[in-house]
Amino acid sequence: MTETIDPRRRQLLGAAALGLAVAQFGLVAHAQAAAGAAPTEFPGPLKQVKAGVLNVGYAELGAPNAPAVILLHGWPYDIHSFVEVAPLLAAAGYRVIVPYLRGYGSTRFLSDQTVRNGQQSAVAVDIIALMDALGIHQAVLAGFDWGARTADIIAALWPERCKALVSVSGYLIGSPAANKAPLPPKAELAWWYQFYFATSRGRAGYEKYRKDFAKLIWQTASPKWNFDDATFARSAQALDNPDQVAITIHNYRWRIGLADGERRYDGFEKRLALSPIIHVPTITMEGDANGAAHPEPAAYRGKFSGKYEHRLISGGIGHNLPQEAPHDFAKAVIDVSKA
Repeated sequence: MTETIDPRRRQLLGAAALGLAVAQFGLVAHAQAAAGAAPTEFPGPLKQVKAGVLNVGYAELGAPNAPAVILLHGWPYDIHSFVEVAPLLAAAGYRVIVPYLRGYGSTRFLSDQTVRNGQQSAVAVDIIALMDALGIHQAVLAGFDWGARTADIIAALWPERCKALVSVSGYLIGSPAANKAPLPPKAELAWWYQFYFATSRGRAGYEKYRKDFAKLIWQTASPKWNFDDATFARSAQALDNPDQVAITIHNYRWRIGLADGERRYDGFEKRLALSPIIHVPTITMEGDANGAAHPEPAAYRGKFSGKYEHRLISGGIGHNLPQEAPHDFAKAVIDVSKA
């Protein structure tokens, strides 16, 4: 089933949801939203918790005993992709956890000796460790870009930990072997930065021009999103993490077989290379103006065997769908959690 969301419906839903948030929480951010200004920060200080190989920085909203939702950001974005989504979900009765992935924001490795590894299963294991540290047995997982891939992996390998799934751009699990196959030139062009990162010049360039690089990705991935300098600067701070360059470069080199993974993750990667079916209830989403490389919905429909729906969000919505269409994203989380 594919549903196209009309922007007028989005506005009506948003007004109602934000009004509910004010009524239930009475927080400054929610009051600003009701007055017409979107929240710019999470209410309260961010938290830190030791989880696996990391000390994870995260935002938390909602009652601690409420059903859990974990929101996962992508590259080169950060937790502020969900700064409007999280209060809507908390107001609807969820415990909302929004972590910085490894290499972002206040998340740090516990040991200098740990490999700065960006491979897909390592990031997924981080989230499982975070759930264990926070006493969360099962959660709705929702994300985009790296975050969607991470949510997909947990749903595939640890379905007992994933109550339901919201994944922007659908099924994003891959493998270095699968990525060996060349794509048509136009498709390869969309991955220009991956090939740039494969070189020593690319690593040095990302290190030197990290924030300029990120802004370019934001602009090309969401060509109709008119974000302002303050919005970008708020998220770009997360890229100052001392491991950001190492994690990013390793991720993209590992994808195309130019960097090794760690043996501890070999078993997970072997299973992921088989493109496992996801059985949990799922809503996949896509913006009608996503300028980043992404598969067509028909290409991954067969990867989801449970209750499933695809939603196309109209109105010039790009790659950073949760931040560009927060009410639609929050509604998808609420709807899928009831499936």
